[in-house]
Amino acid sequence: MDTNRLLSSLSYFSIFFAGFIFPIIVYFLVDDPETKRHAKSAFLSHLLPLIAVPLVIAGVFFDIGVLAVGSGIPIFIFITIGFSLLISLVVVIWNVYKGIKVLL
Repeated sequence: MDTNRLLSSLSYFSIFFAGFIFPIIVYFLVDDPETKRHAKSAFLSHLLPLIAVPLVIAGVFFDIGVLAVGSGIPIFIFITIGFSLLISLVVVIWNVYKGIKVLL
């Protein structure tokens, strides 16, 4: 198996064990442009779930009145947490797909 393909695949699979650190290391240490492209793509996809953090914070602020009074269901919090979980699940599935595709 080609080392560059293995590093490219591990950049995608690193979502399970090294987050966005491994793709950065691969990007700066490898000279192959194709491997750099995969490392950059994996790094950007690992950052996508961080987009949902401001949405969850906004959901808390929208529902702060409901939480303070204790009456009602904090619907915005549930929606934003569900949306962030959906984004995370899609990113994990996409990274596994791309990692397998690079290996084959």
